[in-house]
Amino acid sequence: MALDTEADSLHAYPEKLCLIQLAIPGEAALVDPLADLHLESLWEALDHREIIFHAADYDLRLLFQGHHFRPSAIFDTMWAARLIGEPKFGLNDVLTKMLGVTLEKGAQKANWGRRPLTERMVEYALNDVRHLNELTEKLRSRLQELGRLEWHRQTCARLIADCAQPEQVDLDAVWRIKGHDRLDPLGLAILRELWHWREKDAVRSNKPPFFILRHETLSMIAADAAERRTARNLRLPPYLTFKRRQGVIDAVQRGLEVPEADLPNHIRVRSRRMLKKELDLAEELRIRRDERAADVGIDPTLVASKSTLYALARKDPGSWEDLLPWQRGFLEP
Repeated sequence: MALDTEADSLHAYPEKLCLIQLAIPGEAALVDPLADLHLESLWEALDHREIIFHAADYDLRLLFQGHHFRPSAIFDTMWAARLIGEPKFGLNDVLTKMLGVTLEKGAQKANWGRRPLTERMVEYALNDVRHLNELTEKLRSRLQELGRLEWHRQTCARLIADCAQPEQVDLDAVWRIKGHDRLDPLGLAILRELWHWREKDAVRSNKPPFFILRHETLSMIAADAAERRTARNLRLPPYLTFKRRQGVIDAVQRGLEVPEADLPNHIRVRSRRMLKKELDLAEELRIRRDERAADVGIDPTLVASKSTLYALARKDPGSWEDLLPWQRGFLEP
């Protein structure tokens, strides 16, 4: 069963699952999660089956966070393409290369929460799954020929596990948006209040936060208010409604009233300079990685990123265990 999803992150807040596309050989269909449907029977039907995705990460997170669905096995055609050495691995690139099919991609930024869907939107959505079964057979066969099917199985299992983790939100970091690093503690307190106000307003109005005020604008307002120590005569965008203007003023005032002892400070990232022997080991690992990746014709970063090599060289706890077994094989002496 091939599966894809569409969400409305550009048009609603918080984002939600708006469409599910399904396909088996010779047939494709749409499921409308916004209709009055009970989807439990769908999740039961999909359970214990291998589900085909292209670039599964976003879809898996959307399905788990919104519907607590976690597949038992997947086949990710994007990762399959990368593991056989394809330099271009977007869906259109892989379909063109493997099947000679080119898709029309004009509805990528459509509002998937609208109803009814236009004919063009329906066709676009179905195109994302209708060729995945045939593509999977081609890619699976190639992985088998190269002896990399187990690499792919391990990669997909890790994807499932990673995407089924509860979302972790650092409440002291989430509001530290672009421009926060130039603010003093009072400015940070104001920015924190502005961010929380914008979040509530975004949920209330069902609009993404950047539609209300951009990150840079929040930081600019916080800097201005902190410098002048007042919520009066703020330079606000003219398009704000009266209610939103008042919301900004109230948020700034709350920030100005935070006691000095409770003002937030900048987060200091504590890091140490790597020792020469660690840098030498990282370089040795890089050379080993690059040579062995070149031998099999894959992108070396699939084996390990630069930051991973540094972590291994420093012997950071868990860094070796975090690698998949097939990746360790490339780095072992």
